[in-house]
Amino acid sequence: MTRRLKDDCFRHDRDRLKHDEVIALIQRVRALSPDVTLVVGGHTAAAYPAPFATAGVDAVVVDDGERVLPAICTALERGEPLTAVPGLVLPSADGPVRTFGDSRTFEIDEVPLPARSHVASWRKQYACLAHRPAWLVETARGCPFRCSFCSIWQLHARTVRERSIGFVCEDMASVGDHIFIADDLFWYHPARSLELAHELRARGIRKEWILVQSRVDLVARNDTLLAAWRPLAKQFDIFFGLEAATNEGLIDLSKDATVDHTAAGVDVARRLGYGVTGNFVVDPAWREPDFERLWAFIERHRLYQAAFTILTPLPGTAYFEQMRERLRARRWSHFDMHHLLWEPALGAERFFELYCETWRRSVLNLRGRKSVWQWLREVDPVNAIFLLRALRRTQKMMDPHHYLNEYDLAPSADGIAKCLGPQLVNVRR
Repeated sequence: MTRRLKDDCFRHDRDRLKHDEVIALIQRVRALSPDVTLVVGGHTAAAYPAPFATAGVDAVVVDDGERVLPAICTALERGEPLTAVPGLVLPSADGPVRTFGDSRTFEIDEVPLPARSHVASWRKQYACLAHRPAWLVETARGCPFRCSFCSIWQLHARTVRERSIGFVCEDMASVGDHIFIADDLFWYHPARSLELAHELRARGIRKEWILVQSRVDLVARNDTLLAAWRPLAKQFDIFFGLEAATNEGLIDLSKDATVDHTAAGVDVARRLGYGVTGNFVVDPAWREPDFERLWAFIERHRLYQAAFTILTPLPGTAYFEQMRERLRARRWSHFDMHHLLWEPALGAERFFELYCETWRRSVLNLRGRKSVWQWLREVDPVNAIFLLRALRRTQKMMDPHHYLNEYDLAPSADGIAKCLGPQLVNVRR
């Protein structure tokens, strides 16, 4: 079965290659090997498949890749058409169409442990600033919340699927001492999370550093749970989606939290010895008082280890539908939460001056908040050069000219069409 797809999903948060680069790579491979089957996948493609369903691409994976890829291989081996494989978007003369058929919930325990030995030769390239090599572990997948700028919850239909306690413990035991837990929302299920903490401790699994992603309101309500997890790593950081410094801003983003939750969650985390990192969203509609309120909030709560992204209407999100008519992006690379896609209220020059001033208030500012020598005192000497290179690149975020040099809203007759991809139509098999 196939059905009409809404032209409604996109996010550039985890995929290393953006649309333009993927299509260019496909064209190169297709020229070298015309008969090979080419499949595109990953979060970006699954969330917004239309632009990838183009010449040279045989299929776009829009379901869990661990389920779909084996089915594709089986179909190819048997000589069956890809229309028989559920979870794909396929190019056609009438427009991209989606295949359906397997309604069974895919349990992530069905995914075997990663064959990490295949990347052993370049494991050290996995890093999070001073932590290298870093290892990725997934204990759950999905998020039930409804933030307007995010496509995670829409892609997973506001569900959360969890790995079993034993599976997670086995995975945690198999990796190194610096771990990024990739769950979209860690500690979502408090009872299960507490059981997992107790089991990891019973098995003697303890790490040098762990980073998780969570919400301030969840942490504020579960200090006992946080206390149980803290002994499992020498250093333990929490990345919060802080998003806004006012309740009005949080409401506009459908965050379903308040600034009081922010204060309480940060207090619980710090009191228990966690490192607090996070992200704020900067709206192109802001005036100078909006920036000043954010700066005051940062100072009041000492949120210096934070990042700042420009509110971007990623296709597929509610915000995209709201702002679709204003889009002036000419390239997919502009959908990165660091480019302006329309003229800001303050004008580009003043907006970027204040945006960069916001970045200067973070620990990444080597000329202000934290010196390079302070950074180096916290890192293993073997990683010092790697860290210096990374920090050097971050200094561009404090230079308005860096952003202005890439600011381009010049009209383009087919720019929007190229960004949004072909119209998806209803075609029956």
